[in-house]
Amino acid sequence: MYIEHQPRKSAVLSSSSLACLSGVASINLTSSCAHRCVYCYSCGYSSRPSEGTVVVYSNLFEKLKNEWARKRKKPDTVYFSPSSDLFQPIPEVLKTGYDIIEFLLWQNLNVAFVTKGVIPESHFALFRKHPTRIQAQIGLISADETILAQFEPNAATPQTRLEQIRKLTEAGITVVVRLDPIIPGVTDDDETFNRVCEAVSAIGVKTIAASVLFLRPAIKESLQRNISDSEIRQRIFARFSGARRLAIHADRSCVTAIPREDRELVFKRLYAVAEKHGLHLHVCGCKNPDLPSDLFPKNCHLSGSWTPQPPRDDLFDLSIQ
Repeated sequence: MYIEHQPRKSAVLSSSSLACLSGVASINLTSSCAHRCVYCYSCGYSSRPSEGTVVVYSNLFEKLKNEWARKRKKPDTVYFSPSSDLFQPIPEVLKTGYDIIEFLLWQNLNVAFVTKGVIPESHFALFRKHPTRIQAQIGLISADETILAQFEPNAATPQTRLEQIRKLTEAGITVVVRLDPIIPGVTDDDETFNRVCEAVSAIGVKTIAASVLFLRPAIKESLQRNISDSEIRQRIFARFSGARRLAIHADRSCVTAIPREDRELVFKRLYAVAEKHGLHLHVCGCKNPDLPSDLFPKNCHLSGSWTPQPPRDDLFDLSIQ
């Protein structure tokens, strides 16, 4: 992994292209991500550096403070991160993330994050002081360490993530576990669903969110390059044999998705398993716009479930450089 340090030129608080983050201020601490998840939807972004390179923004905290002072209206919630991870194994990223969260909490903001990384104890100590202003989503596509090592090579182990979930819930912090993406032919079986649901329900989780892997050319190439087991690759791509183009709301683009009927069956099976373990299932509506809305709650609450606030059209000042 190669790390580059560059100043960020565009605004730190930005509006994500993800429909489920519409109107929410979001922050990316880096361009690309050190976890190197091989299915990452952002791997095809034109602004993303070459594979194996992570660009760390060297001026992020100071730029944020200057930007904050100039804002006439402030956001209520800040989300980390649309296309990177708050808890990457890079010391300067962890330090900058801590400083920014501490600053946002001091401003009485809500902070939501999704992660597959290792959360340092210093961050836990900060979160415990503000449990009602923190909401966490922990990605856990499988409880099988071998599977995670193949698809998320630099992320936390399943045991570490489960321990972090326990610590967060014991601190009174709302935690949603994300089975996202469910990988067709690999993690879409009832055994995987049972292991994850049983493990997280036992440590206080009440809600899970899910979506099924979709493909873009860059994602397919990443899987072909990085999954060394040819049998696993074949199982995945075989499930896309009847695939169709789907216009998703996630970033206003088209992707290749397994047929709607297949996704519907996957979610129905997961729903049954989740219900058995006392869990509520939320399906990402942005990535499944073609599913009937009466089947499952189609909102994965990516930025948390907070008391509704009136929309702020002027939240993002695109003139800030």
